[in-house]
Amino acid sequence: MQLHVSPSLRHVTVLPGKGVKEFINVKIGSRRVSYRVMFYMLLFSTFLLRFLFVMTTVEGIEGESKCSIGCLGKRLGPKILSRKLEPNVPEVMYQVLQMPVTKDELEGRPEIPRTLEDFMAEIKDNRPDAKTLAFKLRDMVSLLEQRTQKAKIQEYLYRHIASSSIPKPLHCLALRLANEHSSNARARLQLPTAELVPALVDNSYFHFVLATDNVLAASVVAASLVKNTLRPHKTVLHIITDKKTYSPMQAWFSLHPLIPAIIEVKALHHFDWFSKGKVPVLEAMEKDQQVRSQFRGGSSAIMKNNTEKPHVIAAKLQALSPKYNSMMNHIRIHLPELFSSLNKVVFLDDDIVVQTDLTPLWDIDMKGKVNGAVQTCRGKDKFVMSKRFKSYLNFSHPLISNSFDPNQCAWAYGMNIFDLEAWRKSNISLTYYHWLEQNLKSDLSLWQLGTLPPGLIAFHGHVHIIDPFWHMLGLGYQENTTLEDAKSAGVIHFNGRAKPWLDIAFPQLRPLWTKYVNLSDNFIKGCHIRAS
Repeated sequence: MQLHVSPSLRHVTVLPGKGVKEFINVKIGSRRVSYRVMFYMLLFSTFLLRFLFVMTTVEGIEGESKCSIGCLGKRLGPKILSRKLEPNVPEVMYQVLQMPVTKDELEGRPEIPRTLEDFMAEIKDNRPDAKTLAFKLRDMVSLLEQRTQKAKIQEYLYRHIASSSIPKPLHCLALRLANEHSSNARARLQLPTAELVPALVDNSYFHFVLATDNVLAASVVAASLVKNTLRPHKTVLHIITDKKTYSPMQAWFSLHPLIPAIIEVKALHHFDWFSKGKVPVLEAMEKDQQVRSQFRGGSSAIMKNNTEKPHVIAAKLQALSPKYNSMMNHIRIHLPELFSSLNKVVFLDDDIVVQTDLTPLWDIDMKGKVNGAVQTCRGKDKFVMSKRFKSYLNFSHPLISNSFDPNQCAWAYGMNIFDLEAWRKSNISLTYYHWLEQNLKSDLSLWQLGTLPPGLIAFHGHVHIIDPFWHMLGLGYQENTTLEDAKSAGVIHFNGRAKPWLDIAFPQLRPLWTKYVNLSDNFIKGCHIRAS
């Protein structure tokens, strides 16, 4: 490239090379300033910028204690460009932080900082090098992680104890009602009365089934069901309980009738079918209890194994919950035999609250399916509505992996429509018994707990999906559900440990349940059952 400037500095011509016509030809008009001075300044600036560019690419040769022009360029350049270069983390820190540390190494070392404030004060006072700083940081974080894990496991243990124990107010209520049953003839009334008995087998009525040994929970389910139905005179609620709870349950509903609805209270031993011969699920429960005590141990044995992650320990503790080995939890698999004259029933868990009229459930076309249920793999709440077969079944076991699809969408127990006529034509109950037996033979390795896993298997291919409006889940194990969303559901389900009658219930959701507790009732007040 060639640059030609006229002596008078009025013309500047730039040529790309020899023999090529002019590339730029600028005519400069007369100015008062000296163009000769301007030209020399431009020329000087060009050489200066080239010099600085070359020097900033050269590393300093005077050592770390001095800074060359190149170093100066590196320091000033980012500031000129309004940008700050972040220093690199020394490689030694990565090496130290990746070193494993055991619990024994951390015990008995008071020099490990316990808080961020202690850590900052120590490094300000001692000004350690990078390696020492990394060791301090690693030990502090590891110690805090161990303490957090221990606290989390303790929390799971306390929640397990709280959810498995019978609260004092509930125990008080059962005792007072049992005493009332023995001393008050009104508390021993036949339920229902003789003239209403034919309705118990009349398929023109809407039949609901509730199996529970919790009197307070049963009262809420019954009150919410009857209060929200548009046809209470056509509503029949069959309450099934065990032998020890029968007297308190009968006393409560004798003294608190829900007229014009019809309430039946029966204990398991009142069913002829249940007292005849062997009941497969009872045998399975006995074996299940033996296997759990043999292979799982108690809560103390689980807590001693501190090498497992907290969520694994939580699952094992939950498996010890008495409800998972309760006949009340397994009773639904016997509905066709227990209600041999009925064609269709709606089964309700005792931790639900009904918030709408449920009689439209009888209008749903089941399309020949047995079980009408809400799917639990699709919905706004990704935490609750993300359950598939792999969430409940152990697909590392060949019996499970060879038989089912892990991504098959799961469905919910708690509010189910059961077509008993279609059920009696199927092999659902036999399939349920078969897989219970297989789980026992495999030392409970096919699934961890509950009746939903064998239910998913037994009803596989027999489920009709209904609208999620009819059943909102998760109010007993998460508090992400807003009060407004919960109010908009037809049935809300407090599945999980935080039952609404326990002190560990989520306070913002509990009023949806307590609104159906008559706090002015003498039995309720006498046992100090409160809204919060």
